[in-house]
Amino acid sequence: MRIGEYNLKALETCRFYLDGGAMFGVVPKVLWERTNPSDGKNRIEMAARTLLVDNDKRRIIVDTGVGQGWNPKFSQIYGIDHSNYNLSDSLKGAGLSTEDITDVILTHLHFDHVGGATFVDGDGAVRPTFPNATYYVQKKQYEWAIHPSEKDQASYRNEKYVPLFEEGRLVLLDGEKEFLPGIFLGITNGHTVAHHTVLVTDGKETLYHPGDTIPTSSHIPLPYIMGYDNSPLTTLEEKKDILAKAAGRNFILFFEHDPKYAATFVENTEKGYRAGAPVELNEK
Repeated sequence: MRIGEYNLKALETCRFYLDGGAMFGVVPKVLWERTNPSDGKNRIEMAARTLLVDNDKRRIIVDTGVGQGWNPKFSQIYGIDHSNYNLSDSLKGAGLSTEDITDVILTHLHFDHVGGATFVDGDGAVRPTFPNATYYVQKKQYEWAIHPSEKDQASYRNEKYVPLFEEGRLVLLDGEKEFLPGIFLGITNGHTVAHHTVLVTDGKETLYHPGDTIPTSSHIPLPYIMGYDNSPLTTLEEKKDILAKAAGRNFILFFEHDPKYAATFVENTEKGYRAGAPVELNEK
C-alpha cells in the first residue's frame, strides 16, 4: 500500500514459537487458545515480520526478525523455522536485496527483533546483514540491553548488536523524533525501556507500528498483555492511548508477530477494543 510518498510492504522472515502463557500473561489459556492454538509444548506460532517503508531514495525496514545461524538447541527451544519464509527471499519479492536497505529502525534489541541485523561470515566475524544501512535504536534501550535485569536477560544477545555499535553502524537516539517527513518515532516503556514505535502518515491515512506493545491482533483487548513485559501496568496505559487513537482516527495497526494478519483496523465495541477489518499491505 502507499501512504504519501512511501510504499509500505510487510516482509515475512520466519516463523518461531513462544510459550502461550508467557505471551498472554494473566489471560487464561481457555481464552487465548481460541485464536492462538498451542502445540504439545504449550507454544504458539509467531511471525517475525518486518515493515518495509520505501520512497525509492530511502529504503527503511523496521526490525530484522530472528535471523539465522543460531545453535541447534536455541533453534529447537524456539522452533525457529525458515522453511517457508526468510528475509532475503522476501526482499527479493519486493525487488530489493539486503544491499538496497538504507536504514534499519530497531524497535528494541530482543533477539527476535534484532537477530537478523548481523550474521557471522566464513571467518567467524560478525558482519551487518545490510552493508549500506545505518541502524537506529534508543540510547536507553541499548544501555538496558547491555545490562538487562534478571527477568529479561534471556531475551538479549549482545553478539547481535554490540559489533554494530563498536563499528559506528548503530546510532543511539535520545527521545521521540520525526525520522523523515511523515515518519515519526515514538517511545513506549511497558514492554521494555525506550521501545520504539513507528507511525507513517500523510495526514489522511496512517499506519502505526506498535512493536511488542501490541504484538498480535489477539493482543488488542486491554487485559491481553504479555508476561514478558517488564512493566505491565505501563503497557496497559500505553495500549489505552494507542487504541483510542487507532479506533478514533482509523489508524491501520501493524503486527510484527501475528501469524495470520499483518495489519488490521481497530474497532471500539461494547466489549472493548477488538481487531477490525484486515488490511492487505502487499499488492497482489
